[in-house]
Amino acid sequence: MIMPNNTQPFSLVYLDANATTQVLPQAAAAALTAMETQFGNPSSSHISGLQAKKMMDKTRQQAKAVIGADEGSVIFTSGATEGIQTAILSALLAVKKSRATRINDAKSYSLLYGATEHKAVAESLKHWNDILDIGATVKAIPVNSSGQLDLSFIAKEVPNALMICTMAVNNETGVYQDIALLDKTIREHNPQVAWMVDCVQALGKTPLNLASTSIDYAPFSGHKLYAPKGIGFLYVKEHAPFTPVIAGGGQESGLRSGTENLPGLAALSVIFDMLLAVDHQKNAQKSALVEEQERSKTPFAPIETLHLYRQQLASALQKAFPTIVFNHRFDNSVATTLNFAIPGFSSKEIMDLFDAANVRVSSGSACSSKVTRSFVLDAMGLPAWQSESAIRMSFGPAMTPADIDIACERILLIAQTLANSCLTPDSKVAISTAVNSHDDNRDKAKINGLVQYKVGGSCTWLYIDNKAKSAFIIDPLAQVTNRLSTMLSCQGLHLAAVIDTHGHADHQSCRTDIAKACLSTQQSDELGWPLNAHSVIFGEQEYQYITIGDKWLLRVVTPGHTNDSISLLLCDPVTKSSTHLTVYYAFCGDLILMGSLGRTNFDNSSALAMYESLQHIQSLIGVNSLICPSHDYHHEFTTSIAGEVSRNTLLAQVMNNEISKDEFSRIKANLDKTIIDETGHEIMCGALSIKPCTNTSINNEHSVAATKQKTVIEQYNSDSLAKAIKQKELLLIDIRESHEYALQHDAQFTYNVPLTRLVQFVKEHSYDKSRPLVLICRSGSRSLLAAQALVRLGFNNVGNMQGGYAHHRY
Repeated sequence: MIMPNNTQPFSLVYLDANATTQVLPQAAAAALTAMETQFGNPSSSHISGLQAKKMMDKTRQQAKAVIGADEGSVIFTSGATEGIQTAILSALLAVKKSRATRINDAKSYSLLYGATEHKAVAESLKHWNDILDIGATVKAIPVNSSGQLDLSFIAKEVPNALMICTMAVNNETGVYQDIALLDKTIREHNPQVAWMVDCVQALGKTPLNLASTSIDYAPFSGHKLYAPKGIGFLYVKEHAPFTPVIAGGGQESGLRSGTENLPGLAALSVIFDMLLAVDHQKNAQKSALVEEQERSKTPFAPIETLHLYRQQLASALQKAFPTIVFNHRFDNSVATTLNFAIPGFSSKEIMDLFDAANVRVSSGSACSSKVTRSFVLDAMGLPAWQSESAIRMSFGPAMTPADIDIACERILLIAQTLANSCLTPDSKVAISTAVNSHDDNRDKAKINGLVQYKVGGSCTWLYIDNKAKSAFIIDPLAQVTNRLSTMLSCQGLHLAAVIDTHGHADHQSCRTDIAKACLSTQQSDELGWPLNAHSVIFGEQEYQYITIGDKWLLRVVTPGHTNDSISLLLCDPVTKSSTHLTVYYAFCGDLILMGSLGRTNFDNSSALAMYESLQHIQSLIGVNSLICPSHDYHHEFTTSIAGEVSRNTLLAQVMNNEISKDEFSRIKANLDKTIIDETGHEIMCGALSIKPCTNTSINNEHSVAATKQKTVIEQYNSDSLAKAIKQKELLLIDIRESHEYALQHDAQFTYNVPLTRLVQFVKEHSYDKSRPLVLICRSGSRSLLAAQALVRLGFNNVGNMQGGYAHHRY
């Protein structure tokens, strides 16, 4: 499991500008100057105050010029969310006042917003609709597969709308709306309705001319375009209803009270200068010399250049990942956003991989980073896998050709690393000489032993004997078909068997697909067990087995969860003198789950049969052999009978003959009643009544000392780890996947144990569970899961790097 020692740090490539941007040095310098020398209060009448007011007035005029607003007001805010609140409150309060004389009006009113709108808009509409007791129905305007708003829906619904909210550019896909066509559609059917357009992602990326539209409100945010967080502005059309959200000292002409954020305004003024300089370059006829001189005034590239950058990135992605799918069309989206999915990879896997290469990307909106699907892509009707696997790559107009070149090189390196880890076919991607220092990644990692693949709570197990070039697969999931096939091919393995432990009700098996591709001549039963298997007598019973290198895979009939359930034991060969089995892994399907037993309330289930199967399996594997079930709902990876009886009273009673078959059947029936299958959700194959990892605690400077009954997981930071290394010999383990580790890791963490190989590590180190271990990952979350699992499995000296590489110094 030791991987190449690639410890040279990568420079940062930031491709998440739609979430936020760095503050440009010129803007930061202006903000600092405002804090140090131009710190006057614009409301003060002395010279310092007048100077501050002059700067604020200049910035306001710049803002109007940038957005093309001759009339109307520009009000400085703390950001887009405040602008959205102000616009919605202003419009709805005006509606409430105008309807005061028509409270018996039976007409059904609505509040409309685009289905792909930022959550701040939808939630604000619902909030103020409720607070103001408007009583309107909040409706989402559908979009088509290209992300364009349904104009026929708007035409039908807007006559009864009290407000309509759309966005100029979508934050996840970069899709822009045809503002002129929207304007025409809205005003033809309701000339008076208040219209807000979220323009946050439009500034600097697409031309704006608000004066030529009937838009009433348009919020903007500075931190999306190289200004500091905490400054933004709201455009309000002349004569549009307005109510201040913040009342007080009457600043901003009484439209938004509170002392103005002068440093933020100073930074914003610099950004506006840069935007206006780009516009001037585009519109003016000039000599090459003058053009070059003016270009030096702004780091912002013209929109045409941004399109070239996007195409360069897209080409690199397509070369690196030939099966990539872009989730939006380029001809109706701004040049600074790419949203894509790679078949066979979750968004988290890709994000972790890009992070390892020090490239920042996003799985969607930063405001919904905990969501596993994209509501934007769902609204566009894209397939579920694209929504679940979506990655957003975004940059700003200050992006440079050099950064784009580096990003493309890094993308190709990432792809090659995946190929070296046998996760994708080797596409022979050429790596730039700029990253030749990482050539040691090109050697294929040799996999030997057990690999666990997870999809949701379901598990697939791949066992590899690399010396014999042989492998078998247990309970193959359809979602990992390509990954399994690639691994077999990449490692040059002969597939001995692909077997299901039972007929699965909760997911689709890909066993027949793999068998057709790799075992076309092998005859097997309905679960994939080879019909030419050998037989052996052990304990006066006959068992069938196949050979895997120098080991056997023994088949044991264990009905209960289903009537066709089997368990498969990887063990040493049985000899005439064998009195017990030496079992490495027991693949028991849904007979024993971590924290529970498989359900027995299917039509083909039998609790009575399960009782006998449990006792039978214990007689073969003992209490300490590692059990690898078909499901791992709590990220516990593996278990043993000893570990389960310590927390599962019912199982303990069965194994100790303290309960009859009939009593077990009665209790089991009541337990299974707690399982509720919900449409659209994963079917649970066991009642999970046991809380995971109940025998561990975490020790850090904020926690109470652990009790004697609990094993402490020591939480380290960079300083405490350095001290610990001087005091004792630690095994420092990076538990990220091998492709992440190969890209970059701390020089001290010379041992790589990917989570997918953690069960193999447990088996290999079961003889020495007292050795001090410290685990690390990207953020500290995966390493904590691994630490908890190790402690539950008897490792008693386990530590975790709190915050992972995100907090730890290289």
